[in-house]
Amino acid sequence: MALSLAEALHHATQTLQQAGIEQARLDARLLVEWATATTRLDALARPELALTPEQGAKLDAALQRRVTGEPTHRIIGTRGFYGLDFTLSTDTLEPRPDTETLIDLVLPFLQTQANPTALDMGTGSGAIAIALLHTVPQLRVTAVDISAGALATARQNAASAGVEARFTTCESDWFASVTGRFDLIISNPPYIPHGDIAALDKSVRDFDPLRALDGGADGLDFYRLLAAQGRRFLNPQGKIAVEIGFRQKEDVTALFTTAGFTRAAARADLGGIEPALLFSTSNSS
Repeated sequence: MALSLAEALHHATQTLQQAGIEQARLDARLLVEWATATTRLDALARPELALTPEQGAKLDAALQRRVTGEPTHRIIGTRGFYGLDFTLSTDTLEPRPDTETLIDLVLPFLQTQANPTALDMGTGSGAIAIALLHTVPQLRVTAVDISAGALATARQNAASAGVEARFTTCESDWFASVTGRFDLIISNPPYIPHGDIAALDKSVRDFDPLRALDGGADGLDFYRLLAAQGRRFLNPQGKIAVEIGFRQKEDVTALFTTAGFTRAAARADLGGIEPALLFSTSNSS
């Protein structure tokens, strides 16, 4: 006998709770809605609605994937970020709420520029670049990634957000193939120390691309690169904004200071941690 929406939600919640999944109720709702193409309103207004055999099978398969540790948004294939929905792929990180702090940090600067340009290093799904483009209508962004698959996903997301005309991709090993100068370089680079990768939560370690996580022996490899090479790709009043890992603020600041930058701003998340830093060249404020 086919399950109703209400029964499917109860079944999904119990399955995930028994597997020790955190936020089992939320994950269950998201998976039921995805498998059945329904909404939360449908569950309230039509709880008796019966699942088709295909929907039931799709839900069961999704629950098995979640029980084995695959993140819910990987299963669904999309994730919300800064009010937009982003398609995910195996080549991209899953955008996370902490990174929205980086967007908030740079908006005041970009919104004071007439026709700003930005370079998004390691764009992945394009979440940072596309959120900025969606918020700053005069902005143009070049999005860089070493992965052709990630860039294809980013272009798809830019088209879905309606910003593709101001979004350019560049397949490059960091700055190797980049040309031109920009008002802003922004990046959420790999920052996890290599030795810490094995201890990461399974949902991150086994499903996010390793090269988007591994920041080298001390987690600072890509900050060194950005600090050492970034200046020649900046306009005279240009800035560099980066997301950082836990307890990396002083080390990252030291790298940029040594390279002739000044820390212009930092922004804290809701937990009071400052995961986003903004650096100015010595001749800008």
